[in-house]
Amino acid sequence: MKKFIEEFKAFALRGNVMDMAVGVIIGGAFSGIVTSLTDNFINPILNLLTGHATYNITDVAGFASAFISAVINFLIMAMILFCLMKGINKLLDFGKKPEEAPEVTTKICPFCKSEIDKDATRCPHCTSELEMEEAEA
Repeated sequence: MKKFIEEFKAFALRGNVMDMAVGVIIGGAFSGIVTSLTDNFINPILNLLTGHATYNITDVAGFASAFISAVINFLIMAMILFCLMKGINKLLDFGKKPEEAPEVTTKICPFCKSEIDKDATRCPHCTSELEMEEAEA
């Protein structure tokens, strides 16, 4: 059972699965905006043009507030999802060791500014003799 849970965890927290889940949730939230746009702006305009309905100023204000509410709901959902993903990513990176910086194997010749081996005592490009302090630095 423990192996099954580990395998499921590895599957569920893979990048592709998480990206797909975010896409589905954002898509569902965005469909609310599209539905609100259709119900609160396009349909009333079509009803006015075809003469099926007449609207007063309170109806128009209600349509606008319903659409603004749908947009705000989408933004809240996106912010919550962003914070959730940020927390999951931080948890996944918690146990990993930071990568060590690669060892420096070269340095710059102070005379010709060419890249040379860090242990060199003479520059192979300009043949300048380097002091031991420079060679060890």
